[in-house]
Amino acid sequence: MLAPLVCLSYPPTLGQVHISWYNLSIMANLCAPEKFGADPANVQWRVVRGDTATLRVEFYEDDEVTYYDTEGWIYRATAYDQSGDLLDALDCVSEPGYVDITAYPSVTKNWGLKYAANVAELPFDLQVIIPNEIEDTVWTPVIGTIYVLGDVTPGGTL
Repeated sequence: MLAPLVCLSYPPTLGQVHISWYNLSIMANLCAPEKFGADPANVQWRVVRGDTATLRVEFYEDDEVTYYDTEGWIYRATAYDQSGDLLDALDCVSEPGYVDITAYPSVTKNWGLKYAANVAELPFDLQVIIPNEIEDTVWTPVIGTIYVLGDVTPGGTL
């Protein structure tokens, strides 16, 4: 089973937050298939309105070094803007073992209608579709809240 380990330390790439998942199924039963969907990571993601923000979700084997085989996985991330009753699709770009979720300025500039330090809170999630022969596995490894901060830079969005 993939289990969450949320790593929110300083990311190696400016503007990215990392979440790591570890495969614990090998420790439980060497012959058992992975089990998905039991315990999504609950993440608080802070985004400045009008800026680009990226969240990286990494999937690791038990050794905490080797990426989990995510070949063929399909990713979808969505934020729900309650003020406008809108679903905003977030961009997902995957590489073997991880996916980068990006909220671009064209989307974040519309988050929050007020002038304050914290201008909006949007629920979001990451959904993974793992293709199978009979029926695809649908898994939500990450749920959370995007906290939208006002931009105080001259010409910004606050």
